[in-house]
This record gives sequence, structure tokens and C-alpha cells, in this order.
Amino acid sequence: MALALTALPLPALAQEHDHSQIDHSGHAQQGPQAPASDEGIANARLWRYITPCLFLDADGQPLMAQCYRTANFSDGTGTARQPGEEAGHLHGNIRTGRYGGWNIAVHGTVSAQYTDHSGPRGDDKAYATSMAMLMAERDTGWGNVQLRAMASAEPLMKNRGYPNLFATGETAGGNPLVDRQHPHDLFMELAGRVDVDLSDKASLFLYGGPVGEPALGPSAFMHRASAKLNPEPPITHHWFDSTHITYGVATAGYATRRLQLEASLFTGREPDEKRWNIEKPRFDSWSVRATWTPSPRWAAQVSHGRIKEPEFSTHPGENEHRTTASVHYADGQVSAMLAFAAKNRDPGETLTAWLAEANWDLGDHHTLFGRVENVRNDELFPNHLSPLHDTPFRVTKAQAGYAYRLPLGELFGLALGGSVSTYFKPDALDAAYGRNPWGYTLFARLSLGH
Repeated sequence: MALALTALPLPALAQEHDHSQIDHSGHAQQGPQAPASDEGIANARLWRYITPCLFLDADGQPLMAQCYRTANFSDGTGTARQPGEEAGHLHGNIRTGRYGGWNIAVHGTVSAQYTDHSGPRGDDKAYATSMAMLMAERDTGWGNVQLRAMASAEPLMKNRGYPNLFATGETAGGNPLVDRQHPHDLFMELAGRVDVDLSDKASLFLYGGPVGEPALGPSAFMHRASAKLNPEPPITHHWFDSTHITYGVATAGYATRRLQLEASLFTGREPDEKRWNIEKPRFDSWSVRATWTPSPRWAAQVSHGRIKEPEFSTHPGENEHRTTASVHYADGQVSAMLAFAAKNRDPGETLTAWLAEANWDLGDHHTLFGRVENVRNDELFPNHLSPLHDTPFRVTKAQAGYAYRLPLGELFGLALGGSVSTYFKPDALDAAYGRNPWGYTLFARLSLGH
């Protein structure tokens, strides 16, 4: 479903050692220059971080190379970076062309799903997740400008969302959602980004808008290639990326090919139950993030933020200090991420979470995916009369799945698949969840762009 409008892939980049595209008449280029043809120049900003190929003649003299290496990074949600081999989180977007000097890209998905979970708290439901995205981008000569919009039809769901065993976060009818995944808001991103070049190797940038994502955590789960076909949200969502829809965000940063440093001011409160509107910005929280992209296959980030009353409706007056770290790998077929997060409640204790997930494309049609999560959660019993109220429990979820991918013409793609999950928990939870809870999800995902 959601994938925030931030980047376009670079499908036309030649392989690093494509000698057939070398011009033997000149000398090595001084810096990366975009090809004369407009075809394939999806994200003009990323060309500033692409190193041209360098070859030597028989005498050891450099030759001008008209092929380019993959950029060290691709854009994730908000201002997050992902490995360059991931080619941007749009995963096969549709680039509609240039209009008045702007590059335009659109993308969208609709996923019809059925899920069923066992045990006393288990439930089943047929539902649909969705998103639509639009991005406009242009190279200004002194830098780059992006305008982004993303929306979802999920508010058509009831506020209770859909079953997701051991997940917590947000409310429905004033009651905390437990073992459910909340629907996303109509507006998932309305933001812009301006990059100003300091040199051919570094830039400053500003990002923000009424709806966006601060510099905190890795890219949101639905935008990561490591989870691109996974139909189930992580039960650790509110540890890693719950700020991916934030009403009021302003981020400033410094970027080079290998390093990005940034800081954000944003609204700490998570979205309320009114899914159709744009909420009042407060700019009462802050975060900082450092991202290292040493090569096109690797991206690592560490971030910390102070979030004011994130769960205002259920925990007013309770703030959060959140720390996250993640390492993301991609090589064109396999995409994987390992991440850690700690929520330090103020007042309260520290709750930690681990996540490992991967997506493996086996050729043009077959995909294997999976996720393992471990989390310490004290919100499984929100009733104040329960003897287990506010008691933290450490739970592990293991999930594995398969999808068959089928292109539908040149514009659309269809993925059919499913996943099975099992859970490991303390015996004290047997009465609520059963001794060996498990669940499965089936899906049919239609995407604009393969």
C-alpha cells in the first residue's frame, strides 16, 4: 500500500563494465553528467551522486566513459535513504514524461486480502489496502525540487481496521486497538523537498509539508523492498516507523554520496480517528538521523527522537524517547533489513524491539518473503481492571510467504500469494491467545507499475 513519493528508479543505467558504451576519443570525465537522452533520467537529483565508469587504455591513460555506476543510495520515504540497488521504493513506477520542465511519476497499488488468526483473540476479515502516489520533480541548475502527494482509500474501512495478532497502537471509538492494524489516513504525504548544491559532491536540503515523515527510523514498512509483497504490517510498527504519517514536518539536512545528516521538527501526536482530514500541526517534537551508504548494496541508519504524547488519546502526558538503528541490503534480487528500536517512556520504562525481514525475487515471476520480530509490549491488556494491565510481555512472530508475480500489459502488475505466521509467547498469555497461536493471510495485489 503506501509508499511515499520520493524517488524514481534509474532503469536505464548501464552496467558498470559495459565497454560498448565507452567513447575512446576523450579523457575521463570530471564529474557525473546525465546522458543527453531524456529516457531513463528518472531522478535528476540522484545523478549528482553517481560516479561515471573509468577505464584505462593500453598506455594506462583514462578514457571517457558514457556508462554509469548505480548510485550509492535510492530514496525511501520522507528523506530516508535505501541502498542504490533497490532503485527507489517505487519498485517499477510509471514515469509519464516531462511537462513544462518537470519529470512526472505516478504509482499505485490495491491489495485485496483475507486474514485469519487463531485463538480466543483471533479474528478473520476480508479487506483491502491501497495507495496512490504522484511526484513532480525538476532540475533547477542550482539543485533540485520535488513535490509529492500520496493518498489512500483505507478510511473507507471501519476504524477498527483489520486483525493483526499482538499488534497495538491508535484507537477506535476511543478504545485502544489491540490485535488490530489501524487503517491509514486519506492523506499520507503532502510535502516538498528542495536540494541546493554546495558542490558536485555535497548539498543542503529542506523537506516538509502539512503531511510528511520526520527523520526517525528506517523507511516505513510498506515502502521497503524487503517488505514490498508482505501483506501483514509488522507488530513492531509503533517501535520503528509509526511517524510515517505526521501532520506537520520540517527537516533540514546535509547530504553527500555516502553520508546524510539531518534533523526534524514535527508533530508528536499520532493521527486521530478522523481519517479524512488534515490535522493541526504542532511542531512539538524533534529527531536527528545519520545515514551511511558505503556502496550501492548497503544502507545503515541510526536515529533518535523525542516525541511528545504520541498516544495522546490513551496516554496523555506520556512522552517518548525513541532510538532506532537499521542495516539494509539489496542486490537487485534480494532485499533484507535488520533493525533495532527502543522506546523509553517518560514517565515509564524502556521497551525494545528487533526486526529482520527479507524479499527474494526468484526470476521474473516467483518471490519468497519473510519476517521475524521480537518485541516487549505492555499494551496487550488495556483494561485497567485486568491483573495484567501495563504488564510487559516479550513476544516473537515468525512469518514466511510466497507470491507469484504476473505482468498485465506494460502498465500493470499482479501478485498473488499468501503467508503463514506463528507466535512464541510467555505461558501467562495462554488464556488470552491460546497455547500455540498462528495465522495466515491471502492476497491479490494489483499495482500500477510492475
